[in-house]
Parts: sequence; C-alpha cells; structure tokens
Amino acid sequence: MPSEAFVGEIFMFAGNFAPVNTALCNGQLLPISQNTALFSLLGTYYGGNGMSNFALPNLQGSVPLGQGQSNTGSIYDLGQTSGSTNVTLLSSEMPSHTHTLQVAIGTGTTPLTATAIGSFPANAAPTNLYSNTAGANFMTPLNVTLNSTTEFVGNSLPHNNMQPYLAVSFVVALRGVFPARS
Repeated sequence: MPSEAFVGEIFMFAGNFAPVNTALCNGQLLPISQNTALFSLLGTYYGGNGMSNFALPNLQGSVPLGQGQSNTGSIYDLGQTSGSTNVTLLSSEMPSHTHTLQVAIGTGTTPLTATAIGSFPANAAPTNLYSNTAGANFMTPLNVTLNSTTEFVGNSLPHNNMQPYLAVSFVVALRGVFPARS
C-alpha cells in the first residue's frame, strides 16, 4: 500500500494476500459499521444491501476500466460489468462459405464420356497426378462448386475468451487519507 493511499484507492499488488489496511477486490461484503469512510465513497455500486453491508469490486478475471465515455462513443458507468470469460459460438454466428474442388473425369487427352455426377475421378490405368516434367499428361481439371454443408465442431461447448494476462492481486485501501471532493 502506498504510504499516503486514499481510502478506496485500488492498486495492484504482486502477492497472494492483502497487505495491512487493504482488502482484496474479490466482491466480498463488508459491514458498513466498520467501514463508514469506504462505504461513503463506494456505496452499493458493486453490490450489498446498503443497510448493513456493501460489496467491494470484484476484479477476479476482469480488466478494470475507467468510467465515462470511450473514444469509440461507448459509455461506461461506475460498477458496470461486461464481457465473459467463456463463449459458446452458435451456428448463426459462423460465416457460411463454399469450397471449390478441382476434379477430372478423364486422363491425358482421352476424356471419359461419362458425366462427373456420381462418378469418381479414377481410371484403370495409373495417372501421374504430380510431375516435375514440363508438359506431362495430367488429369484435366474441371472447376466444380460443391453445394454441401460443412459440419460444426465443438459440441456446443464454450471456449476460453480471456485475453492474454498476468495474474496479480487488486486490492483496495480500507484506511488512509479521505479524498477531498472538488
């Protein structure tokens, strides 16, 4: 805790405990009767009943964000929470797309007369599909657009949505200098 911390000041601490005269910002409820100065600053923005207790901010797994209007025009209120640590993508959120497949119904210069529908691009005689020789006899490519559906994977289970992070503790000063209002 800084030597001249303000009551209600939140700062990061690189330990797994709260130093003296601070409390972890983990959403815990505190009694108003023992923390009147802090309650007069925080009120019930972060929870509590406002009669006998109030809550500290819960910054576990969250990113603190200042109140007010962002440069994109979004307005953030004090105590507002948003976002999610896990997200499940719905099929309606997946972009539709098609794939183009190149196939051939013959080999070399002798095309088969059969149509490609229901046929396999195969021949009884071996066909060179790859060669380092210029002008080699390859299968004649046809551009065919497949109108098939792609399967969705993930079994409707959520995936982690956390941004890169470094774990530190956020603590709030319970005692200190009461900030003067201007």
